Amino acid sequence: MLSDDFIDVLKLLIRQPSVVGAEHSFFRVLQRELEERGAKVTWYEGLLVAQGSEPMSTMFSAHIDRHGLICTGPNEFQYAAFVSANRTDLLNNSVSEELMSKITERFHHENVYAYEPWSGVYRGKGVIKHAYICEFRNNLIFEIDGLEGVVAGTPIAFKDKLHIKEDRLAGQLDNVISAAALVHLFSLGFKGTAFFTAQEESGKSWRYLLEWFRRFGGSTNRLFVIDTSPFPSVASANEQQIVLREKDANATFNPETTQLIEALCVKSGISYLFKNRYAEAENKKREANGLPPSSIGSTELGRIIAASNGLVDGTTIQIPTTGYHTMHESASNDSVNAFLEILRRVSNT
Repeated sequence: MLSDDFIDVLKLLIRQPSVVGAEHSFFRVLQRELEERGAKVTWYEGLLVAQGSEPMSTMFSAHIDRHGLICTGPNEFQYAAFVSANRTDLLNNSVSEELMSKITERFHHENVYAYEPWSGVYRGKGVIKHAYICEFRNNLIFEIDGLEGVVAGTPIAFKDKLHIKEDRLAGQLDNVISAAALVHLFSLGFKGTAFFTAQEESGKSWRYLLEWFRRFGGSTNRLFVIDTSPFPSVASANEQQIVLREKDANATFNPETTQLIEALCVKSGISYLFKNRYAEAENKKREANGLPPSSIGSTELGRIIAASNGLVDGTTIQIPTTGYHTMHESASNDSVNAFLEILRRVSNT
């Protein structure tokens, strides 16, 4: 059974807007929750750092930005991740883009609201009536009823709350569920460091994290990056409780650290899957059917390893989910419990 503290934190955080590129108001809420649990909290550009009494003992990182929209002109709204990344084209070089090209219809009739990015003050609500890829701009465009007066630069968040149905949690879980897990970890007495990064969905978060390590990191910067990992169905997601990786599209992860997590899974009786092996096996099937290969995925950790010249390494720990990058992403209670157990064991909490 999931902890009441964890569920309470997740319910709170999932209601707070954190559109990629406009995360400041979410950082303010996180700071309050973390400081109430005894953490020392420091803000940097694009990064909030929470530390316990032994900050170098264990280091976790989770991105806190979520997908949403940004007003780019009179009654004109675009997908915030591509605007934040200063990108005007869908390049089809990531799992996110491949999926977004296919699921624009899933956003029809979703409730959204505008907010002030620094304070989080509410600025009005609306409903998405149409979402499509513009053939001229090659970007995701949204038509919204109810936000005609919103000015350019205003973030638009999806209206969300946590849904608990039978044995699954559902909502826009990526990646607020990991943020809630780290806040909960401080409730249990976590002594290490938790990084909360902005703009991961636009590919920028690793830069903020690397700056911190260049200033304050030690000789061994073993980093555990936590996130969700998409699967095409509930059945395929439920085949494992935890998702691990040996590498992503950017870099190879630290073998010893990955093996440590694997060993903890075995010792705890937790089932797991290596996502890079899964993706490679799926690509062999695609190749046999004459289809082009899909990306094996891109992570915050892979980006920082590739850019740090050996300064930072580590591995990832992920929750298998369905409904990736939608308002209906879901994870089994069993997987979330296993995920929390691994975080506790890694950090000796």
